[in-house]
Amino acid sequence: MIAVFGHLNPDTDAVTAALVYAHLLRRQGREATAYRLGELNFETAFVLREAGINAPELLESLPAGHEVALVDHNESAQSLPGLKTLTVTHVVDHHRLGDLETSQPATLRFDPVGCTATVLLRLHLEANLHVEATDARLLLSAILSDTLHFRSPTTTPADREAVAFLAPIAGVADVTAYALSLFAAKSDLGDTPASTLLKMDYKVFPFGHQDRGAQKWGLGVIETTNPGYVFGRQAELFSAMNAEKAAGGLDGLLLSVVDILAGTNHMLVAGPSEAAVIQAAFGAAVQNGVADLGDRISRKKQIVPTLEAYFAG
Repeated sequence: MIAVFGHLNPDTDAVTAALVYAHLLRRQGREATAYRLGELNFETAFVLREAGINAPELLESLPAGHEVALVDHNESAQSLPGLKTLTVTHVVDHHRLGDLETSQPATLRFDPVGCTATVLLRLHLEANLHVEATDARLLLSAILSDTLHFRSPTTTPADREAVAFLAPIAGVADVTAYALSLFAAKSDLGDTPASTLLKMDYKVFPFGHQDRGAQKWGLGVIETTNPGYVFGRQAELFSAMNAEKAAGGLDGLLLSVVDILAGTNHMLVAGPSEAAVIQAAFGAAVQNGVADLGDRISRKKQIVPTLEAYFAG
């Protein structure tokens, strides 16, 4: 049986991609089960509830050699602990190629689009398989979420075409209204602990060269239509950031607060060492622990590449 899962601290794309890809593999004659590597965020819980399906089971470990399929990631730091001891048979992703290693030839599909769901739609069409209504709703939700309803610079024409194709199958007549309902669910943070807010969309990245002292940074994102709520809890978030930095043995930690509707990023900066990097890499001054990064709202396309270039210099 192939265990199919997305990255740690899963977002909507990671969870729905696991569900849809496991289903696709089963339709193609492979035994596959979807899992998640963390708790659902509010938006993903809303998506699954609206689709009428249960969340995949939480996965914490697998025995060495177990077959796995990775979706929406390929880097070991973002995956199940012990990934290098497992047998990676499939990868479907839309991110950069990281430190992926396989013990045998694997089926790999990487496309430079805004969402793994767009790649999964292509796999259905290439296999001449119709997309079932529930899968269409999951894929549609993921694309709207990952591209912020086409506001993100990661959006491609293929993502727009996928939404137009999937919406009628999913039974979503008003895509804009549905996207706003996703964003409302994403922004309904309530009394969520600051440590949970930090980790709802959080990944760890290696920067620099091993022979010159590589660094490990945590990069979190909170996408919301109500950034004022987040900044009202700034002190709590800084405390959570510093605790996570120490616990994870990180060299730096940053938290982007993305205003979905305005398309802006005001980044919380954990300390003076991070502030120096942000100033040098982005040319952005840090005032009271916050850096105004303007319209640089994409971690994948605008934040990570800039930091990679800075640490490679």
